[in-house]
Amino acid sequence: MTISGEDLSNLIAVAKKTRQAALKLAVLSTDAKNQAIEAIAQALEAAKDEILQANVADCERATTEGIAKPLYKRLQLDEHKLRDAITGVRDVGKLSDPVGAVQIHRELDTGLILKRVTCPLGVLGIIFEARPEAAIQIVSLAIKSGNGVILKGGKEATRSCEAIVKAIKQGLSQTAVNPDAVQLLTTREEILELLKLDKYVDLIIPRGSNSFVRFVQENTRIPVLGHADGICHLYVDKAADIEKAIAITVDAKTGYPAACNAIETLLVHASIAQEFLPKIAEALQKLNVELRGDKHTYEILSSLVAATEEDWETEYSDLILSIKVVDSLQDAIAHINDYGSKHTDAIVTEDAEAAETFLALVNAAGVYHNCSTRFADGFRYGFGAEVGISTQQMPPRGPVGLEGLVTYKYQMTGNGHIVATYTGADAKPFIHRDL
Repeated sequence: MTISGEDLSNLIAVAKKTRQAALKLAVLSTDAKNQAIEAIAQALEAAKDEILQANVADCERATTEGIAKPLYKRLQLDEHKLRDAITGVRDVGKLSDPVGAVQIHRELDTGLILKRVTCPLGVLGIIFEARPEAAIQIVSLAIKSGNGVILKGGKEATRSCEAIVKAIKQGLSQTAVNPDAVQLLTTREEILELLKLDKYVDLIIPRGSNSFVRFVQENTRIPVLGHADGICHLYVDKAADIEKAIAITVDAKTGYPAACNAIETLLVHASIAQEFLPKIAEALQKLNVELRGDKHTYEILSSLVAATEEDWETEYSDLILSIKVVDSLQDAIAHINDYGSKHTDAIVTEDAEAAETFLALVNAAGVYHNCSTRFADGFRYGFGAEVGISTQQMPPRGPVGLEGLVTYKYQMTGNGHIVATYTGADAKPFIHRDL
């Protein structure tokens, strides 16, 4: 279904209003932005009951429509989740302002001064599935970084997102930030048209399934920041502390299996497989985790399901874990670099050299030693919140907070300086002195 001409005109008008509001937001003081962020937190607290009731309605409708279990878990917004999200808003308010930082301050010649100064990107287009609290995180980061934002939540979270954005706009109406800086789209048809608005939108951040993110990437000229898969690995090395490895594995798989930072594959060194596998299988099966294993794993754990090639490249987002026995650290690294999604991968070992090799050679946004992959999160990194996680090679990588939402511009001030002075046979040399 395509969008009507009238609806397209309305969408363009919304994008224009967001752009205009963002231009004014970009030059507001830190205090003004922080006041707006606190107003958002207070408005969300005041609208708590309305937001939670809207989420109940979303969950009930999603259940009747047969929503997948992992997606349902992301959709649910209880009082605890909402409280944490509001805390995250206030945490963003406490962070340093990323706008206006002078990265380069250089005298090219007497009276000719160059600066490189951070500035907002402009307008962010955020398209996300399920998690309604993502809207809260995203808006707080957008305001603090001086960006306008156009949100498009999944159809399953429409009522929740409408209640959240209504409260946010009410909060902003009492501040120096124009509420038009925050917009919400509610129909699927608007997504494709949003992706065409490169005149008004500066960055698209999709949060959702592999197929959804790839669809976004393939249907826009606007730069896209995000990750298509969350295929995370944990490698238990031959020098691992067994009890430590069990605790980390259980946490990384079962703490929140629908999260993109949960592990999907467990790699185990052959020399400790006989001792470790029965213990981890017992711990995981008590928590209803379905185990799938390669031939060597099956020889030790005959009760599990045989893994196929497809398992190594699958993000289950559920209580399912594939297991593979490897002969060396190098084999583990090769498997991760072949099948991983460059999200987050970890090693458990007491061998410092092995850990150093793993951290250096695994190609991922996050590489960890002796800790759970579940730490890959903007809030846990101290970013206050995150707009998403990026697995691209170019920065920003990993959880994207305020620093990933600004760019920079070069500002130069002279006094009648011209390039001809510095060219030709009598060219004057530059000073290039950092100030």
